[in-house]
Amino acid sequence: MQPNLLGATFAALLIAMPALAETKHAHSHDAEAEQIYKGYFEDSQIADRALSDWEGDWQSVYPLHTSGKLDEVMDHKAAHGDKTAEEYRAYYETGYATDVDRIVIEGDTVTFHGADGPAQARYAYDGYEVLTYEKGNRGVRFVFAKTEGDAAAPAYFQFFDHKIAPAKADHYHLY
Repeated sequence: MQPNLLGATFAALLIAMPALAETKHAHSHDAEAEQIYKGYFEDSQIADRALSDWEGDWQSVYPLHTSGKLDEVMDHKAAHGDKTAEEYRAYYETGYATDVDRIVIEGDTVTFHGADGPAQARYAYDGYEVLTYEKGNRGVRFVFAKTEGDAAAPAYFQFFDHKIAPAKADHYHLY
């Protein structure tokens, strides 16, 4: 049986962070960078990105979420947000759900690790898509297409990390 990597329709959202490393959600305090992070930018600011921007050994937060290790985060969000901790947990249950628990990116090779074992393939950059959200902000998804590899590896995937030009990722959402 082949792994159902990233879901049959790629609907699953994967938020990842470097595995086995201390991570802090670091964002620039530069005003322009903060506006870009929030999704307000001009098309002229968008630039192609290489897979190397996401290179590394990454871990999904979904197992942390389901194990309760993010409960303190949800409690903090509830204290400063517009939902209860349980409502945040339910919201992120949908958003974090994935059957991929680890991704290793080296050069043009991506290895997806899931319950059914690893699936590996080589990928090439295939452009980007700009999405406009209901509240008027936007996001850029950088697309990569499989050039060869395991049948179970996704044919395409998209990175979203709130950046719109070449820069090393500190986290990402994968579609």
